[in-house]
Amino acid sequence: MAKARKVFVCESCGFRSLRWFGCCPECGEWNTLVERIEREEEAKARPSAETGIKLERLSKISAAEAPRIILPFSEVNRVLGGGIVPGSLVLIGGEPGVGKSTLLLMIAGAVSEERGEVLYISGEESPQQIKMRAERLGISGERILLLSETELESLLSCADEVKPKLLIVDSIQTVYLEKLGGVPGTIAQVREATLRLMRWAKSTKIPVFIAGHVTKEGVIAGPSVLEHMVDCVLYLEGERFSSFRILRTTKNRFGSTNEVGVFEMTDRGLLEVKDPSGLFLTRRKEGVVGSIAVPVLEGTRVLVVEIQALTNPTPYPQPRRTVTGLDLGRLLMIAAVLSRRAKIPLADQDIIANVVGGIRVDEPAADLGLAIAIASSRRNIRISPTVAAIGEVGLDAEIRPISQIERRIAEAAKLGFESCLVPKLSAEGLSNPPLKIIPVGTLIEALDAAFSAP
Repeated sequence: MAKARKVFVCESCGFRSLRWFGCCPECGEWNTLVERIEREEEAKARPSAETGIKLERLSKISAAEAPRIILPFSEVNRVLGGGIVPGSLVLIGGEPGVGKSTLLLMIAGAVSEERGEVLYISGEESPQQIKMRAERLGISGERILLLSETELESLLSCADEVKPKLLIVDSIQTVYLEKLGGVPGTIAQVREATLRLMRWAKSTKIPVFIAGHVTKEGVIAGPSVLEHMVDCVLYLEGERFSSFRILRTTKNRFGSTNEVGVFEMTDRGLLEVKDPSGLFLTRRKEGVVGSIAVPVLEGTRVLVVEIQALTNPTPYPQPRRTVTGLDLGRLLMIAAVLSRRAKIPLADQDIIANVVGGIRVDEPAADLGLAIAIASSRRNIRISPTVAAIGEVGLDAEIRPISQIERRIAEAAKLGFESCLVPKLSAEGLSNPPLKIIPVGTLIEALDAAFSAP
């Protein structure tokens, strides 16, 4: 019989040790090592040249890509880099109830109608639950095969027999290998199951989609190596009380990692939002204090979002700085520049900043809009709803140039904006802009122009 031994495994990075540590020596996380009983299995013999190893010369390998599976959902195609790549392994994560299973069933329905049979492995829901969701989404499911199985060897044997056009596993935390030992969802089980699925996808050229749970910190549960093994990592995000969902990619071996897809959750499933900029700006009022539109880049698309700021006197010696959809570090920097360079007193003010619509803005090009919104709230001066602003703010209050200024201006003009504040150096290369360009070189110039614009 195989010998049993006690090991300690880090839940964060998968580090293994025969003794317990309070702090993981590999990743530095505290209290992440858990005790686990393992059985030592005899090492398998290495395959020889006669058992399958095949060497190939790089110069002889064809670089032609297999045609992608194009879905009828342009937002999903955008995030995937142009469609589903045959033999790829895609991981979709998100909080419980955000819509992961709904999105996977929509993808299964589209692929089954266009390409052929799809095998849907459900380890959490019964076939009756999936059937009810399919009826709500209007999916007939004629060529969708359901399997309520969690043992990996069994479901892969079934997949080999069916040879589907797409394999979906919902979720990876429910799948286990019987001979490995341990309960489903443990680090060893999740890592080994993902490795087996990856090998199966590469050998059969059949794409595999797997759903993954997230931790309280908002990252995929399991070891970090899980995200390194897959080809594409997607996160479905959404506020608890908002119907909008953002599909964001954090890793993509076949496309950009900065793409986002925008959806609206309805009783008929996830509906694509074709014009997210217009959606984010539909509720803008005339001349709102502390609010301005900013054209930002999200991958290959330009989104015009509304940035809001609110300042309020605080009775406490340490004022609060709160952000939603923005980087807190950028807010602290902008507040310091406004206080020191623009002489706007903020030391006794709470500052709350928000990006409307649940979108997250990470690029520094939104600095100027954030600064104008904060100054507008502090001075209680309204900003014209036809003015947009874009630019990076330096520590000396200079407005630094940004990239792809023409595309940003074109998107703002399409939505009806009449003028846009842009960095002076970026405005020099513009010819025949579709709206009025207001070049600014410093933050003080930008504030004067924004508050005096009609």
